[in-house]
Amino acid sequence: MAKNILCIAPHPDDETLGCGGTLLKHKEEGDNIYWLIVTGISEEKGFSLSQIQHEQCIIKSVANAYNFSGVYQLGFPTMHLDTFPLVKIVNAIGEIVRSTAANIIYLPFRNDAHSDHAVVFDAGAACTKSFRYPNVNSILAYETLSETEFDIKPYGHGFRPNIFVDISNQLEQKIKIMKIFDSEMGEFPFPRSEICLNAQAQLRGSQVGRNAAESFMMLRELR
Repeated sequence: MAKNILCIAPHPDDETLGCGGTLLKHKEEGDNIYWLIVTGISEEKGFSLSQIQHEQCIIKSVANAYNFSGVYQLGFPTMHLDTFPLVKIVNAIGEIVRSTAANIIYLPFRNDAHSDHAVVFDAGAACTKSFRYPNVNSILAYETLSETEFDIKPYGHGFRPNIFVDISNQLEQKIKIMKIFDSEMGEFPFPRSEICLNAQAQLRGSQVGRNAAESFMMLRELR
């Protein structure tokens, strides 16, 4: 039976960096995949109209490339999530969790370097309580290249994956989609580069005897 998959991304591109190959695999297997983007840019926060239009064009192109069953944009200002009451973000995410009847939720790792990722994790995790969201069976944290590996909190625990997904057949398409985010990609040794995307996938693949993989921390699973 088809599952409903919800990827919660603090910013557009986090979903592709963290679990793009896995989302493509879900789609190939007949699952319904949904994309929730928590933040956005606006003129009120200093972005030009052309920048906003360009971002929306990119989001549309990426959505078409994945063939998402639904795309949701909450529009909270990027880099300012920690200025909002958490309950406001929880309520907004909770509506999408309910409307998609999500069975599997992918969240950013709590200790990523970007503060927006921590807020999205906390808000998203609050939307997985079984007595409020009974459809949610699995919650996984993904690693975001250029954010997860730059965590230097001395009191935290690093990303320790316990779930690996073979994306040997999806890696090429994942990289093609990432290239749609033209302003986010750079030349090696910039971490969001094609070389680094391939290297990370190959590293994770080597840990489980595959050519390429994405890795996750399983936070909860009901079987």
